[in-house]
Amino acid sequence: MNKKEVFKLAKGFRGRAKNCIRIARERVEKALQYSYRDRRNKKRDMRSLWIQRINAGTRQHGVNYGNFMHGLMKENIQLNRKVLSEISMHEPYSFKALVDVSHSAFPGNKAAAAPKKEGLAVLL
Repeated sequence: MNKKEVFKLAKGFRGRAKNCIRIARERVEKALQYSYRDRRNKKRDMRSLWIQRINAGTRQHGVNYGNFMHGLMKENIQLNRKVLSEISMHEPYSFKALVDVSHSAFPGNKAAAAPKKEGLAVLL
């Protein structure tokens, strides 16, 4: 890379990293390494986030994530985790239907227990 390209990539850096060619070149190289690495890490992080959202949605209906996914697999429902995550957040009734289908397909899913009452609700 020539000097012009390095400074263009170093725009926004702090201190001498934006205007001293030797330091700018080192920082730009390191920034490019980080960007390469983090393009892969972003995929992992997003999948993890989707799984957390699905797990939270299924636990509201008394089923855990693994049993839910196994039930969907047995019923041959091929929705990916991204779509399931969006459904669990934005369409709770549709997600409840999926949980019910999964529950009927896989007997390992335990029936939803009634939530415990706490505080003043116990007295009523």
